[in-house]
Amino acid sequence: MATVQRWTGLETKALRQAMRLSIRDFATHLDVGVRTVARWESRGAGIELAPDSQGLLDTAFARVSEDVKQRFAAALAADESAVDAVVVQPSAALPPADVTVQLPVVMDGRPVLVPLDATDLAACGLGGFLSSATGMRSAERSIAAESDAMSPLDRRAFLKAGVGTTIWSTLNPDEQAHVVAALDEPRRHLDSSVVGYFSRQLGSYMADDGKQGPAKTLPAVLGLVTTIEQSARDVQPDVRRQLLAIGARVAEFVAWLYRDAHDPLRASFWRDRATEWAQEAVDPAMQGYVLLKKAQAAYDERDALRMLTLSEAVRTGPWQLPIRVRAEAAQQEARGHAMLGHDQVLVERNLEEAQQLLGETQATTNESSQLGAHYNATLLRMQTAICYTEAGQPRRAAELYRQWLQTEQFSLRDYGYFCSLMASALALAGEPDEAAQVGLISWPLAVETNSGRTKAELKKVLTTLQPWQARAAVRELRDAVLTQ
Repeated sequence: MATVQRWTGLETKALRQAMRLSIRDFATHLDVGVRTVARWESRGAGIELAPDSQGLLDTAFARVSEDVKQRFAAALAADESAVDAVVVQPSAALPPADVTVQLPVVMDGRPVLVPLDATDLAACGLGGFLSSATGMRSAERSIAAESDAMSPLDRRAFLKAGVGTTIWSTLNPDEQAHVVAALDEPRRHLDSSVVGYFSRQLGSYMADDGKQGPAKTLPAVLGLVTTIEQSARDVQPDVRRQLLAIGARVAEFVAWLYRDAHDPLRASFWRDRATEWAQEAVDPAMQGYVLLKKAQAAYDERDALRMLTLSEAVRTGPWQLPIRVRAEAAQQEARGHAMLGHDQVLVERNLEEAQQLLGETQATTNESSQLGAHYNATLLRMQTAICYTEAGQPRRAAELYRQWLQTEQFSLRDYGYFCSLMASALALAGEPDEAAQVGLISWPLAVETNSGRTKAELKKVLTTLQPWQARAAVRELRDAVLTQ
């Protein structure tokens, strides 16, 4: 058991982690803002909470279970800076975490997820690979835990398909048996219904991505894409095309996860694989969509010319793209013009076209494609702010961020990413203190969601803030980013 004499950001983070809550869920639990919790944690022991906030934490701490209190005490006991703040009473030692990674491999011609702990990873030299590929220090055990809870029939399908219980539990026994048979003998049993099962599983992973990040999502999605690739080798041609059509979407999602983990080489490989499968599946819209994703990735490297020409190719190619994808491509083209210093008229023209296209989606009843379904007016506003930053108008960009960047509009990961871009705009606008404060909100979100992309943007912010490195807020952000 532990008693807390005073609450700083350090104790706050330890309690949240002991309760096993995300920053957003913890903020909801306390009835405070996500930014508030992120700011507390980013300052660590350097900030003592206000009296009313101390009371909130006291109440929350008093209501947690003894297990949570033990985890809380153990976390703080390991940090020397917390000695004066916490009085720890003797308690039973907690066992070390048995961290397990589910690695997709092929055994006897079949895809399976093999559980490897930290020792296994080190012995086979894969620890460094997974760390660099996903930006994670360890992988969650949730997949293995779900597998252990399944019946033998469930586990058999789970290991082959690389999927959890989310979608599996929605199938009736006959449907479950059909999926197992399809994975055993694809040529005889794999049909459109199983392809639909894979599609729904992908949708489940994509829905959770913004909260979980690449470290928790990649192992399972790699298992799914491996299953699709292996199954496609032993089916009828028409079923193969259906499999590769969904496989292209899964491969593009894998590429996105690697991009978010800031692993551009692997991301590029999977985008190329998505293009190949889309071509074989005769899915021109997906081919154009992958080009759009390549244009977005070019922005990470600040390759303005490639971003512009890829965006133009998306807009002029024979793709028959959904309206939302065309709107995003127009915005991408605007950003390319802005980065290359072209006439602002071109930038504004493309942005206006993007807005008009999005307006058309509200009046169109047959726009049912899943491609670009996430794209909306709020996201366009954020990307418009990026355009203004790149066009040398950071103050205009900062005002857009201040007006429209709200936590409820974005996933945890995306909110952290756009905060990093807002920090960049503020730094370029000569507002170093506010830039650093926004960066301090972004950083813990980047850490929690393992977003290497956001971390990379924040390091660029530090470069912009070098002229103000003596300021307290800038030093605080630098310490947070460079000591992680």
